[in-house]
Amino acid sequence: MSIFARFIGAAAIATAALNVAPVFAEGGTLVIASSQVPRHLNGAVQSGIATAVPSTQIFASPMRYDENWEPQPYLAKSWEVSEDGLSVTLHLVDNATFHDGKPVTSEDVAFSIMTIKENHPFKSMFAPVEAIETPDPLTAVIKLSQPHPALLLAMSPALAPILPKHIYGDGQDIKSHPANSAPVGSGPFMLEEFTAGEAIVLKKNPNFFIEGRPKLDEIIIRIIKDPSALLIAMENGEADIYPFMAGAQEINRLSKVDGLEVTAEGYAAVGPINWLAFNTESPKLSDVRVRQAIGYAIDRDFITKALHRGVSTPQRGPIIESSPFFDPSIEAYDVDLDKANALMADAGFGDGMELTIDYIPGPKEQQQSVAEYMKSQLKKIGIDVTVRAAPDFPTWAGRVGGHDFELSMDVVFNWGDPVIGVHRTYLSDNIVKGVIWSNTQSYANPKVDDLLNAAAVELDMDKRKALYAEFQQIVAQDLPIYWINATPYHTAYSAKLSNPPKGIWGTMHPMDMVEITE
Repeated sequence: MSIFARFIGAAAIATAALNVAPVFAEGGTLVIASSQVPRHLNGAVQSGIATAVPSTQIFASPMRYDENWEPQPYLAKSWEVSEDGLSVTLHLVDNATFHDGKPVTSEDVAFSIMTIKENHPFKSMFAPVEAIETPDPLTAVIKLSQPHPALLLAMSPALAPILPKHIYGDGQDIKSHPANSAPVGSGPFMLEEFTAGEAIVLKKNPNFFIEGRPKLDEIIIRIIKDPSALLIAMENGEADIYPFMAGAQEINRLSKVDGLEVTAEGYAAVGPINWLAFNTESPKLSDVRVRQAIGYAIDRDFITKALHRGVSTPQRGPIIESSPFFDPSIEAYDVDLDKANALMADAGFGDGMELTIDYIPGPKEQQQSVAEYMKSQLKKIGIDVTVRAAPDFPTWAGRVGGHDFELSMDVVFNWGDPVIGVHRTYLSDNIVKGVIWSNTQSYANPKVDDLLNAAAVELDMDKRKALYAEFQQIVAQDLPIYWINATPYHTAYSAKLSNPPKGIWGTMHPMDMVEITE
């Protein structure tokens, strides 16, 4: 029998019918179905779903977050923040070891945070960290150049995996280190097998530092690129969880399957926005009037109500509309073809132009379908669009990260706090070729830089809101991006699962408490 195929017993159904307490199986295998193809498994130098899901099982982090956005102990059993906000002291547990048996120490924490600061695409996440002192093996003191309101959240599993210094500190380039595909962490699961583009097999860490965890024996992340095959795997019980599901057809179809639950919980800290990115270095798109014309040509309501069948909600700006920092007064660019055509003529393109649009392969409804809609819609303002497909995610990422694009569909996350997930897209010092989900639009506005840098250190909530409101007004006029919708992520999971990953990070969080009922 394939490692992916699993027998579905009838005990859980009988238990539910009799309304008695569920019986938990000893251990068991959890199969996660995914269309996401990771390039490697080290979340310290790579962002995104594909890497974060396995990385958060393999690596532990200083802290973890509960469903109420409150930080909880993990590798750090406690912590203190100084009154001036310029120092955070972490007190580590004394029994954590890496999968090779070496103890986790403050040196590993210091090495990891500084490595993330230097190499992760989210440059603003640890930018204020000046140094990390290690007065003893279980104490790490983070020294900051300025207050950092998002620092604790930045030490979550999806953002701050603690790496073993004795492996990664050997002088090799961290981004291409061979251990990225064969990582050694201190998390609840250990890597057993990583077959690129096919599967990731994780085994229970028998020496995990939290007693009684993990509950499972094994997690298999099965990569299924064919959307139909992925749905069939869930329907047939060959997979137990399908996270980051965004298509209306998928959501509705799996909602009707006996033995499956479908929920929108688990994405509160993600803040996913589906958008159209402009390469502002392109001679065709460097004129803001062309970008604004495209904005006025697009019918956001048609996309969310017709193409997405009502499961998506409109998104009008760079900060997710569910955030307290969102400013609802910004220019929405409701469809206005007369204004769009006038702007094209003013910009000197009254006779039209040609553009190419890329999209992320896989989530067709959110990406390819919208790109194809752009082709027909932009023709109304004289733009002849060529839709350029990519055979896989790495190809698309290489194009966009390498700034080899004109227009591109994209899905980018807010990551809980604007400092972490928003700043990276708009700060001019984050224009870095070769890094996906940075400022790939090559957008630069000194006033925006000043506002974001001020918001990054402001601890007063009302003042932060005012800074972000002004930022949103400016970028809505500059329009380096046309924001379309909040991606309607859902998770389908087997009703046999106890403690399914529905916290603020969903499956990008250690699944050490997940259990399978018999």
